[in-house]
Amino acid sequence: MYRILFAAVSTILILVTVGSLSPAVAAADRYCLQGRRWGHPGNCQFATLQQCRAAASGTHASCGVNPRHAFGRSQQGRQ
Repeated sequence: MYRILFAAVSTILILVTVGSLSPAVAAADRYCLQGRRWGHPGNCQFATLQQCRAAASGTHASCGVNPRHAFGRSQQGRQ
């Protein structure tokens, strides 16, 4: 009986956690750290330009808009 209850509660907690993280994950890759070390499009894990610039500070890297977001918006506007 306890195993069934534990499994049900665990499943609910996992689903709630995954559901609440989805919007944050979608917004977390708007900017990419770009340079020789990361290739193209780069390390795209930054939600804000300030976060990306802080990570690039002191390196030979720069920050740019993630191409998935940049081109995704323009294609949506053309349809």
